[in-house]
Amino acid sequence: MKKFTVVFAAAVMAVSLAACGAEEPAQVPEEVTEEVTEVEEAVEADAEDADAEDADADADADADTTEESDVVVMSYDEFVAADVDTEVVVETYVQDKQGWWENEGVGMATFYTQDKDGAYFLYNMPCSQEDYDAMVTGTKIRVTGFKSEWSGEVEIIDATYEILADDTYVAEATDLTDKIADADALADYMNQYVSFTGLTVAEREGAAFTYGWDGSKSQGDDLYFNLEDADGNVYTFVVESYLRGADTDVYQAVEAFNVGDTVDITGFMYWYEGPQVHVTVATVK
Repeated sequence: MKKFTVVFAAAVMAVSLAACGAEEPAQVPEEVTEEVTEVEEAVEADAEDADAEDADADADADADTTEESDVVVMSYDEFVAADVDTEVVVETYVQDKQGWWENEGVGMATFYTQDKDGAYFLYNMPCSQEDYDAMVTGTKIRVTGFKSEWSGEVEIIDATYEILADDTYVAEATDLTDKIADADALADYMNQYVSFTGLTVAEREGAAFTYGWDGSKSQGDDLYFNLEDADGNVYTFVVESYLRGADTDVYQAVEAFNVGDTVDITGFMYWYEGPQVHVTVATVK
């Protein structure tokens, strides 16, 4: 730009001098004209390059905005209203998880997650061992997958996730003792962290519990037990071995049940042809 200013000034001076010394129109020296032209062309080229860079920057910004706007996170109510087999995107918080395992070299795990409005069961979600370890209770994640239903249990399958670090949330157990006889009411709390108090251990296959649904399994497998409410209604609960194995307090507490014991139960409102809580805490009163 300095060069253009100097050359332009020289051209103006040449014109002025010529005007003072001759009656005919002044002629700018050819070498000055050529130099001014070259500078003007260079300036115009720089301006075009700057405009192109600005346009690219605007395009990148628009692309980023579009990419963000394409991600529509559902509320819990919108998830509930969505049809089965449709794609869903939710932001939720890890509350617990079943054991990590590998399937043909792909790591995966099942997660119990919840926010202040409702809960989501993430079935066999692929994840690395490192991310599995990092997703402790309260971790916020964004999940994209497909809403599914199996024997009444609503879940998200074929999911991918993104760990978010902006906040955490740990749910407190909701006491549903007064709703235990109302399956429709319990369904509203599907997959949430819940509790029941003052229930009585009822007989199951001649004992206080069974290994497996029908008693055909052995220690280390799922523990099933029946609890009875004050009105004589009997309900099935389970210690899911992938969630709480034989070495955990709750597994051993259930193994110590006797028919007639009064117990308090805490766990996740899983569903299998009706409510079937996955128990994480069991206390004999």
